[in-house]
Amino acid sequence: MENNQRVHVWISGRVQGVFFRMETQRKAKQIGITGWVRNIRDGRVEAVIEGPGDKVAQMLVWCGKGPALSRVTDVERVEEDYSGDFKEFSIV
Repeated sequence: MENNQRVHVWISGRVQGVFFRMETQRKAKQIGITGWVRNIRDGRVEAVIEGPGDKVAQMLVWCGKGPALSRVTDVERVEEDYSGDFKEFSIV
């Protein structure tokens, strides 16, 4: 059985209005993980990422960099219990 993980993240910096959600979805599909991403009112981006531990780790590294137009200053993360609720990675 694979070591599936679930991580809830909040990404700070210049992360809204720079295609962060769209590029996060694209990268998640490329890596092969599920979950969701959204903008939140305080200017951060929030996401839930689920999948095999190595793929989740790969996505977390990407979230720390973001797409070309972004400038990530912080990634807050909380590990949660894996649920397997998601069929794909969505923008919500």
